[in-house]
Amino acid sequence: MDDIGRADEQRIVGDTETLDAWADWYFGIEHYKTNYQRGLDAIATTHGDRLDALAGRVLRHAWVLWDVEDDSWFADAPVLFDFGDEQLEVQHEKFDELSITWNTIDARSAVRWPGSKLVWRDDTLAGLSRLHGQRALAGQLLEWRGPEPDLANGMVAVGVVFENGRVLVHNALDENGLDFGQPGPEYRSWSPRTR
Repeated sequence: MDDIGRADEQRIVGDTETLDAWADWYFGIEHYKTNYQRGLDAIATTHGDRLDALAGRVLRHAWVLWDVEDDSWFADAPVLFDFGDEQLEVQHEKFDELSITWNTIDARSAVRWPGSKLVWRDDTLAGLSRLHGQRALAGQLLEWRGPEPDLANGMVAVGVVFENGRVLVHNALDENGLDFGQPGPEYRSWSPRTR
């Protein structure tokens, strides 16, 4: 076992200086292709039913890409919520673009990004680790509606409510951000039951 962590929860990359066909990879994540959308209605139409179907599933892992050299979360890459037979993958870009994909990333595969050592970890962010083993009560989409003018207005965040906690993956200015408390009053919640 190496000094970075448990082998079953991460895969080291190696410092790849060149990457064959790197244009087909997103931050060196094999087979991952983003699917960016804007606007609550469009995102809810595409992903609402599947987010709603997360209710009752148990979270096995919550993966983030970790920069080994900087010992920090690489927040530009997607956040993965592994429920066993369903994996939610969330990625934000620019001010209002959100990519939600399902079951496309294998967190046990190596990530190859020139000049960096990136690994998938599920044990580095305490807020996410505390949710492991918990049953999801609901998947959520929340739209930011702050006072005008607010460049973030219209940004859509993805949340999962658990038996004893919650997580919100939001846009943190062209990368992912995480919140673990009750969403603020600026968020307008979407639910399939209210549409």
